[in-house]
Amino acid sequence: MSNKRRLWQIFGPVLCAIVLLLVIFLLPWERTFSRDSIYQAANSQTTTVFKGSLMKQDAFENGYVPFYGSSELSRLDPLHPSVIAQKYQRNYRPFLLGGPGSQSLAQFLGMQGTADELKDKKAVVIISPQWFTKMGQNPDAFALYYSPLQACNFLLGIKKDSVSSRYAAKRFLAMPEVKGTVKRGMKRVAAGEELTDAQRFILENQRRMLNNEDKFFSTFQLRDRIKKLNTRAKLLPDTYSVKGLNEVADQEAAKNTNSNSFGINNRFFKTRLNKRNLMKLKDSQRDFDYTKSVEYSDFELMLQQFAKQHTNVLFIIPPINQKWSEYTGLSEEMYQKSVSKIKYQLASQGFNNVEDLSMHGGEKYFMEDTIHLGWRGWVAVDQAVKLFMQRPNGRYNYNIHDYFYTKKWQKEPHKIGSMDKSPINYSLKGK
Repeated sequence: MSNKRRLWQIFGPVLCAIVLLLVIFLLPWERTFSRDSIYQAANSQTTTVFKGSLMKQDAFENGYVPFYGSSELSRLDPLHPSVIAQKYQRNYRPFLLGGPGSQSLAQFLGMQGTADELKDKKAVVIISPQWFTKMGQNPDAFALYYSPLQACNFLLGIKKDSVSSRYAAKRFLAMPEVKGTVKRGMKRVAAGEELTDAQRFILENQRRMLNNEDKFFSTFQLRDRIKKLNTRAKLLPDTYSVKGLNEVADQEAAKNTNSNSFGINNRFFKTRLNKRNLMKLKDSQRDFDYTKSVEYSDFELMLQQFAKQHTNVLFIIPPINQKWSEYTGLSEEMYQKSVSKIKYQLASQGFNNVEDLSMHGGEKYFMEDTIHLGWRGWVAVDQAVKLFMQRPNGRYNYNIHDYFYTKKWQKEPHKIGSMDKSPINYSLKGK
């Protein structure tokens, strides 16, 4: 047997497999998803769905509304938005996007593949003031949600140099997960330069492969929560009423928070706040400050994306468990200043649909644990969402200000209730 034939027998199958894979992943493929698959994906909160595009695109074209948030969306109690929408046959279905650690930067990246599908449509954002720590997005958490596909979409979607694209690229470069051609592309964008022809060619082919991967694998590892959702829905009254929902909320909360004086879910309290941890956490948050953070500029990336899409957005600002904040020493005055700063950033740019629940932290059964919305909290959220979704939609135009990308704004203290418009006149020349 000749050496050539022997080599072909060894390496031939490998080469054929590589060629076949390249053909599969580089050629355009079409795929549609069943209604059941999309419904399952909308409630699964898996990172696969978060990082992909196709499932979200199909969903948003068929009446689903993105609910952007973080870990509060994971707590699927009977008053959760997905349960209520299913029970009362709402004309929308929440598509849950986010989980523990998914802050503004991760959400902005995840939005890159659905800009067309959300033009002139509606969205809901639950803002956690706890995101607004000094450093903002945790790099380890960002790694869970980082999508090379959406990074390619971001880079290839830039039409011209801008303050926002430079800021976004610099923030992505601060995340260790960003590597390879994507990282080199981000460096050029951060410097105000265009991608090279070679970079664009590589990124376009990389995006094609990643899109095909998304089509093939987006239904893999879906977390099936439909049975749990249906079980929770049976606990709700057959006829919708706020009074009826609050009665269910009180019943469920009473039996699930009877092990402690903080009004915290029993399971959470047992696993996370044992006696030793509880002692350590006394006065542990006295020095927390949510008024000065890079997160304000990361949040602006989301706002600018919504503005590009003309998306009509309802923003919900939750409270903190008052008994818990008093125990840990977290300043209520500081918290309200951070809320005021967030509301100013929204209102000054035309985002006027804001449901501020931040003063409800002392209301019984409003919170499920230390910082997450609970039973009565979700009822309040539903009232805001129901009204928001009933209103006719239109083409929303916003007045975006690059000032909110500056370090000056990130560090600027804000008076409670202040709506002074002078900051947005700040000149960016030479900055």
